[in-house]
Amino acid sequence: MDSIEIKSTTPVEGGDSDSPLHRIIPVDIHGKPITDLSKTGGWVATFFIFGNEMAERMAYFGLAVNMVVFMFSIMHMPISSSANAVNNFLGISQASSVLGSFLADAYLGRYRTIAIFTTIYLVGLTGITLCATVSVFVPNQEDCDQLSLLLGHCEPAKPWQMMYLYTALYITGFGAAGIRPCVSSFGADQFDENSKDYKSHLDRFFNFFYLSVTVGAIAAFTGIVYIQMHHGWGAAFASLAVAMGVSNALFFIGTPLYRHRLPGGSPLTRVAQVLVAAFRKRNKSFSGSELESLYEIPGKHSAIKGSAKITHTDDFRCLDKAALRLQEDDTDLNPWRLCTVTQVEEVKILIKLLPIPACTIMLSVILTEFLTLSIQQAYTLNTHMGRLKLPVTCMPVFPGLSIFLILSLYYYTFVPLSRRITGHAHGASQLQRVGIGLAISILCVAWAAIFERYRRNYAIENGYEASFLTPMPNLTAYWLLIQYCLLGIAEVFCIVGLLEFLYQEAPDAMRSIVSAYAAVAGGLGCFVATILNNIIKAATGNEDEGKPTWLSQNINTGRLDNLYWVLTILSFLNFCVFIYAAKKYKYRDEQTVNRSESDLPTVDNPIRA
Repeated sequence: MDSIEIKSTTPVEGGDSDSPLHRIIPVDIHGKPITDLSKTGGWVATFFIFGNEMAERMAYFGLAVNMVVFMFSIMHMPISSSANAVNNFLGISQASSVLGSFLADAYLGRYRTIAIFTTIYLVGLTGITLCATVSVFVPNQEDCDQLSLLLGHCEPAKPWQMMYLYTALYITGFGAAGIRPCVSSFGADQFDENSKDYKSHLDRFFNFFYLSVTVGAIAAFTGIVYIQMHHGWGAAFASLAVAMGVSNALFFIGTPLYRHRLPGGSPLTRVAQVLVAAFRKRNKSFSGSELESLYEIPGKHSAIKGSAKITHTDDFRCLDKAALRLQEDDTDLNPWRLCTVTQVEEVKILIKLLPIPACTIMLSVILTEFLTLSIQQAYTLNTHMGRLKLPVTCMPVFPGLSIFLILSLYYYTFVPLSRRITGHAHGASQLQRVGIGLAISILCVAWAAIFERYRRNYAIENGYEASFLTPMPNLTAYWLLIQYCLLGIAEVFCIVGLLEFLYQEAPDAMRSIVSAYAAVAGGLGCFVATILNNIIKAATGNEDEGKPTWLSQNINTGRLDNLYWVLTILSFLNFCVFIYAAKKYKYRDEQTVNRSESDLPTVDNPIRA
């Protein structure tokens, strides 16, 4: 299940008209070339893929927003411990994407990887549903009212009960490992990269893709919360499992429509070969008498299955030594001593891309903190909208609604306005959009700090200091909408721009691995949030001595505003790092054009020293 590389006579834009453009022809599920692309792929195929992602994110956010409450109220764990456990689950479900992306690019292909791991996801959700349905899996709930919960007097869960819950939870997280890094890339694979509208289709695809993510989140924050409140925990978790089962069925129904690309072999092996070969030749000179050339196989194909040849660049010249073809290599073309230029350039691209997703870790930290901390804020505020009382756990729906609104208006408002300023066909480049998102996230968390200080002072001045689960009737929760909407806008620009950037800049045979960068950054953000919370709790007080920490269970005696200011400062510093990294980065298209306009040799012919 891969693709076949052929040579097109279409000239490279900005380059030599005699230079052929290599392209990848997709294949069907059986590995046979698809000669008539009109019968496969395109927007019709992507809708089956959107459904799978929508259900996965509904389950992800449904667990994120409900599992803390479930662990606290049913499993009788402290709120801080519950939040950390859920943060770890969220982190593992994203960081483990490296495994799924490796399997997809190396052996299974994206389709089979999604098919296997989405089934694992369903098994995990079924296990969680059993935990919430069968009484033997939870501790005794008798004589456990809200006061007993707060005082920690309820019967704690037995070790084996917690072990079962954690096992089911982490099986679910492991299932996400093969879905998240592959779904966006597999969806983008459905478009013909030689079409004149390819980049426009790709731009719209990633916006619609994130829209499907948002719809899943909105369903989790509204429908799943409603089911939980009116029908119980078992029904809520069962609905997630049913939604995942239906989406799996739809994904498999769409199989005849999909375009596939062949796995190119182990990307980690290729990276290791470049590093080992470069190290072995570290003392060799580019101008030595024994030097013959930088090595690339002749002909139109690269040595890597499913990948076109990549133009040589002057970045990280030390890695070029892996492709130094010496006289001694003529008798033994050992891949651990001699690599092709394309293989070396793959490693260069992996390294050059790293700083960009790394700078989005802070946005993930903010998202993770808001999922738990903003819920604590909402418990102290009036959530009535007229006569309608909105459940506190529904509050995170507002970032999703703002994302839905922004994406709906994106092509009618932002693109035309920004095009006049930047002159860019899509309003802003991918890196500009990531930067806009990071800048808005700074405003978001700064406003959160300002409002939290006001909310805390109001609670103390009006006698609510000890009543941290009692809503204050004269202070509405809808002040939180400002930070929620800013967060939604930040996500639209940052995450959508990042996904499109990673897909277009990735080597052909490493697109799942590179797409996993975004998921790993999200996972690391969850872990960083947990570490930051632990450091703050250890450094800012001692609950045993009666000195509340910034993250005290009583939010009115804690200082969440100080935590938000710390996040504001860290986000600003992170934004400065991003600006530097983005200014240094050169898009692959720019490097190809610049190289074509010069007299430098191409990789299709050996580069003589």
